[in-house]
Amino acid sequence: MKRIVSCAVAAIVLLKLSALEIREVPTANVPEPAMVTVALPDGYSQDSASVRYPVVYLLNGHGGDHRSWSYVINLDSLATAYGMIIVCPAGLNSWYWDAPADSTLKMESYVTEDLVPWVDSNYRTVADRAGRAITGLSMGGHGGLWLGLRHADMFGNAGATSGGVDIRPFPQKWNMADRLGPYAGNERVWDEHTVINLVPSVIPGQVNIIFDCGTEDFFYEVNNELHHALAKRGVPHTYLTSPGAHNSDYWRRSIVPQLQFFRTMFYVK
Repeated sequence: MKRIVSCAVAAIVLLKLSALEIREVPTANVPEPAMVTVALPDGYSQDSASVRYPVVYLLNGHGGDHRSWSYVINLDSLATAYGMIIVCPAGLNSWYWDAPADSTLKMESYVTEDLVPWVDSNYRTVADRAGRAITGLSMGGHGGLWLGLRHADMFGNAGATSGGVDIRPFPQKWNMADRLGPYAGNERVWDEHTVINLVPSVIPGQVNIIFDCGTEDFFYEVNNELHHALAKRGVPHTYLTSPGAHNSDYWRRSIVPQLQFFRTMFYVK
């Protein structure tokens, strides 16, 4: 492992299991219903109305939905252990873009215009960039850094685990061409929608960044390249690697250091 320091009222509760809530978020930016899982810390309902919690937005990978992370790890326990609210939206195979080739799927706008304000209106959150983090796995790792780095006014902390942080080596995969158009003839669009090409616009120190990848993962090399690009730019970040493939066994381990990192950042004065 290496560490380099150099992602309202109209809604109804559909299901509640322990401290997990599954709810629908009103939106015109993505096809409805826009479902979200919310994990609350133990004791949330008994706490004083003055007690507010930081929020981690935890994004699913391709083929998953708002329930995917709850199959990987016990979200209730994580929310309680780290004293935070965890929010898992359904990613809709969107790669978390406003899709240039699909006007019905504006996931970036949904997260920033609908989801975050809805969460702050419906839960006792620290409604400030310093109290928000966004991360995710695979496609959701791309989303965590895509949204976190593009919306530093909203997210003070961003990450990825096994993230597809450069999409261009995989032009036939995971519905990306459905969102961006085919790579051939649309190279500029693909260049403009990949995380690694955000690096030149990142202001060093503006966002607390953490990302990781397993050494047996097919995204390992693009994560190494992102690390080198950030280091060359002088952007402080934490990059972790360890043995592991692109699977739940790895993510069950890898998300814990990220939540520890975010918790530390949340309480930095």
